[in-house]
Amino acid sequence: MTTIPHWINGSPLPGSSTAPVFNPATGTEQARVVLGGAAEVDAAVQAAAAAFETWQDSSLSQRVQVMFAFRQLLVDHEEELGRIISAEHGKTVDDARGEITRGREVVEYVCGLGDVLKGSFSDQVSRGIDVHNFRQPLGVVAGITPFNFPAMVPLWMHPVAIATGNTFILKPSERDPSAANFVAELYQKAGLPDGVFNVVHGGKDAVDALLTHPGIEAVSFVGSTPIAKYVHEQATSHGKRVQALGGAKNHAVVLPDADLEFAANHITAGAYGSAGERCMAVSVAVAVGDAADALVAVLERKANEVKVGPGDAPGTDMGPLVTKAAQERVENAVGTAATQGATVVVDGRGLKVDGHEDGFFTGPSLLDHVTTEMDAYQEELFGPVLAVVRAESLDQAIDLINANPYGNGTALFTASGEAARRFQRRIKVGMIGINVPVPVPMSYYSFGGWKDSLIGDSPVHGPEGIRFYTRPKVVTTRWPEPRQQVAAGFTFPTSS
Repeated sequence: MTTIPHWINGSPLPGSSTAPVFNPATGTEQARVVLGGAAEVDAAVQAAAAAFETWQDSSLSQRVQVMFAFRQLLVDHEEELGRIISAEHGKTVDDARGEITRGREVVEYVCGLGDVLKGSFSDQVSRGIDVHNFRQPLGVVAGITPFNFPAMVPLWMHPVAIATGNTFILKPSERDPSAANFVAELYQKAGLPDGVFNVVHGGKDAVDALLTHPGIEAVSFVGSTPIAKYVHEQATSHGKRVQALGGAKNHAVVLPDADLEFAANHITAGAYGSAGERCMAVSVAVAVGDAADALVAVLERKANEVKVGPGDAPGTDMGPLVTKAAQERVENAVGTAATQGATVVVDGRGLKVDGHEDGFFTGPSLLDHVTTEMDAYQEELFGPVLAVVRAESLDQAIDLINANPYGNGTALFTASGEAARRFQRRIKVGMIGINVPVPVPMSYYSFGGWKDSLIGDSPVHGPEGIRFYTRPKVVTTRWPEPRQQVAAGFTFPTSS
């Protein structure tokens, strides 16, 4: 059986402790991944620190050339990487290719880093004095990433960090670890020096070592809100910068003037794509006024049309959940919703896929008449469950969303520009879609929500990512002419 090693200083590193890696479509163990801790993290930090001494002094042109080569390798190996992700995560190969594409857009963004990193210059701020500024890398930085996007979420982090001159340690999810090692090999082929990108596999021991190691300057994290709060607290208490993105409960509001077929089609894809295992999934549809009954009828039809099967089977819309525990948790949540008074319009529980009876499959579930007091509304289920909440007006829908502790993404389906403008101005959510169900911004904008969806104030990629992985210097310069006498004062300096 294959054992997936760490990747430190440009080479695979074995380990003694391992954990199983499953194929979610078959329910069988297909590999083992090594589990590291403080020793492996320290080895990665030592390698990254040594590499930083030269990488920080590399030219911007050199770093961008590596990124151009890395970007092309992602294109050339997209199918192979997509199948690796599908086999360990369970998502369809098409979905995996989609996440690679969105991650690659961040690489493309940093290929234009020369323009983004330009500083500013002020001439003659005082007599004979000029001021300019520029940004420099932090040093060794780390990323702790979730299972649901084993390529895309790390690609939100390490290209920005590396292109700005830092060295990087990635701790991916132990549930689908192979993508991280594959990316490490692509970086090496692209000409990235050894030690600039490292991979340490593991669980909480590895995470805690990253959060407390004195050689790490910053930590980026994407995952659940409780863990995001823990990461932020631990890392900041050890003097590190932190990006910590947490959970979500994303609402899609449908007004009576919306094209219900269009809205239901996109909400269905947003709710059940990737088996609902994404922080931008649509998990609540807020049906306003007269739209409710008709919307539920269309959503029911479309949920029943979703084709569930192995991620590598042609025509599959939705694959299995990542683990048996995730399958059981989601199906238990549907049962709990029924006991609490929700109407189970479509029941995905107990689904068996021919030839894959032991896979971690569950079908799409659609719940109607869900209230804000029910568990199905309050909890992030992270599975293919769509809850319909009914509201009397757009203003009531806005108040409902604003009262939710999460503020990651939201959407409004309408034909009214006035309603759209009112919604986007009043809603307390970080990423908004108008007739767009999953409003993930392009790489040259930054990704991050509000409230319990973002702990701290540092979104990822885009301009905020550049600022996170660099720090500014401001230089005040005087070059006096020969034999020029410049008086020095003992009072606080002022311009003149």
